[in-house]
Amino acid sequence: MELYALDGNPIPDGGVVGTVMTPDGVRLRFARWRGVGRRSLGTVCLMQGRAECIEKYFETVDDLRRRGFSVATFDWRGQGGSDRHLRNPLKGHVDSFAEYDRDLDAFVQQVLLPDCPPPHYALAHSMGALLALRSALDNRTRFQRIVLTGPFVGFGPSRPSPPVACRIAAAMTAIGLGEIAAHGQARETIARIPFEKNRLTGDARRFVRNRAIADKLPTVSIEGPTYGWLYAACRACREAAEPDFAPGIKVPTLMVTGALERVVSIAAIERLASEMRTGGQVVIAGAEHELLMERDSIREQFFAAFDAFVPGS
Repeated sequence: MELYALDGNPIPDGGVVGTVMTPDGVRLRFARWRGVGRRSLGTVCLMQGRAECIEKYFETVDDLRRRGFSVATFDWRGQGGSDRHLRNPLKGHVDSFAEYDRDLDAFVQQVLLPDCPPPHYALAHSMGALLALRSALDNRTRFQRIVLTGPFVGFGPSRPSPPVACRIAAAMTAIGLGEIAAHGQARETIARIPFEKNRLTGDARRFVRNRAIADKLPTVSIEGPTYGWLYAACRACREAAEPDFAPGIKVPTLMVTGALERVVSIAAIERLASEMRTGGQVVIAGAEHELLMERDSIREQFFAAFDAFVPGS
């Protein structure tokens, strides 16, 4: 296992890269770094969204290390440098989000707990944010605080509409076609859309950088999800909307969303925040889905909220 650098996206110094093996035999790529300076504030577990990879977060790793945090991260199964489930490695697929739960559990047990200085915090984006919440609900992790960006607890506006898309995905999966690539907006990957039409970030430079990762590092990149993944996501979002989900999360949680969010459901995030006993929400004006890939002024606002919340008292 290794990490890959591109011009304008260097690998942070001093990292350790390796492999985690899940109970069901999936190899996951991980990386970890020690914080910069003598003062250690603990470790931030950085959890990506769907179709992302460790390389996309090199800048964020440096931001966290300069603050005195060690950083540990990994690629979910089916993306990045981790094992792919299907013969076509570009398809994003799982049968259930319980598979991702196993990924996080294996990473925590094999890397985070034995090798990373406590206390442990989570910084999770989109799909990773939902998985961080699931782990907190089940008390499977020992995160002291959780920070979420653009949490995927509901689908944003899409074509076809989310209820219709979920019904189509359920039907396709039921008749054995769950491994087929989903149609509609699910196929709008960063490699296929111009900056002017993207729903991820308002920062052209970082958009170009992330597109270069997709174009020049095909071994760590994937395209759209399958119907099976979509159906699994629909079920996971329904579980997150259950009455006992939000109140059951006891870990202090900060959700940060962009006011221009169009990828995930702002209404679902607001509902979750209002129902959590230990959670709250911050909305950043002018920001889209990928806050950590946004313009400098927006990233500064995000890290101001992060610094006020982590490590906490």
